Amino acid sequence: MRETDTDQPEAAVEKMVREEWGQVLATLVAYVRDFNLAEDMLQDACVSALEHWPKDGVPKSPRAWLLQTARRKAIDRFRRQAKFETKRTELEILTNLEQQIRTTEEDTVDETIPDDRLRLIFTCCHPALEEHVRVALTLRTLGGLTTPEIARAFMIPEITMAQRLVRAKRKIKVANIPYIVPSPHLWPERINSVLTVIYLIFNEGYAARSGNQLTRADLCHEAIRLGNILVSLVPQEPEVAGLLALMLLHDSRCLARTDHDGNMVTLDRQDRTLWKQDQIDKGVSVLQRALLMSRLGPFQIQAAISAAHAQAKNYDETDWHEITLLYEKLYERQPSPVIKLNAVVALSFAHGAQAGLSAMAALDTSGELALYQPYHAARADLFRRAGRKKDSVAAYQQALKFTENAAERHFLEQRLGQVSE
Repeated sequence: MRETDTDQPEAAVEKMVREEWGQVLATLVAYVRDFNLAEDMLQDACVSALEHWPKDGVPKSPRAWLLQTARRKAIDRFRRQAKFETKRTELEILTNLEQQIRTTEEDTVDETIPDDRLRLIFTCCHPALEEHVRVALTLRTLGGLTTPEIARAFMIPEITMAQRLVRAKRKIKVANIPYIVPSPHLWPERINSVLTVIYLIFNEGYAARSGNQLTRADLCHEAIRLGNILVSLVPQEPEVAGLLALMLLHDSRCLARTDHDGNMVTLDRQDRTLWKQDQIDKGVSVLQRALLMSRLGPFQIQAAISAAHAQAKNYDETDWHEITLLYEKLYERQPSPVIKLNAVVALSFAHGAQAGLSAMAALDTSGELALYQPYHAARADLFRRAGRKKDSVAAYQQALKFTENAAERHFLEQRLGQVSE
């Protein structure tokens, strides 16, 4: 056990939970074959870390220590159950766990192979579950996202998402759905869910809905890592390449999205010399290879939109007409109010704020858009650009009700102050 120069015990546990919870939990789920048990054991291991690390020091590999501790707690649980139930499956798991404990060193145990989490994503995206449920469950278990974060991604109340997750775990247990990596010939029936999971992990990192920072680089980088592996596994799938291109192009702008104080910087004010040109070049190249397969899909279209932004020499040369057309094409394939909203915003930059407001008025806000923060923020900005200050104030106030990210809140409050003068 060795304490590092930078990580104090409490900070090390917090960092571990924030950055690697999903990866450790993914490994535990594979071991114990039970979502709830894996979560319970990992939580208990974190409690143990808070008890032991202040006295013994932070271990060289905190993740390995937590995993090893969680395994031991799982063994204790199975032993207690085996005394009364003696279930064959539980004894098999117990034997495997004990063998792992005997054959690994504490500080080097289970440094997960690069594609371990991706394989487990395929495992959890089981076709027996409804697609939106398997995506949500995988995000919670393997992506490391919290239930509130997932609820916001699906634009539903947190309690509704929590109930869905509980039902999904129960169904897996009752139906005895196996925790095995499917054979490659079964991948096509799961690939859309896998892509959605990776995209939502990236999206939460790129535009963090809570916390003090606008972005979470750990989530962005993890999603891109998974995307690279997935492209190598299924190079014949253009949508896989489309997703990777989209993430690379978005992430290329990350350094310019905030200033030195962490404040949000809008696209029109970003210093484009901070954009990562090598990443833009790679993203465009990956997109071009995908388009040559002649099977256009939503991720490829989104990547083309991002490429139009990335390749503009400056903000004024952005081809908003092309971007508007691309959003319309995207809406044809994936009709959703969020995509329609994005199309309206693009339209406003191509034809003016008033044209955007007219199109905005036609949106159906009786459902999910009513709870969608970007809708209210976009509406506020359109009113601001159109010179309708009173309407803009009301819309900014509404947007702030749904804003939990500190950097974004600061930006909206600044804009609110400007239109309130």
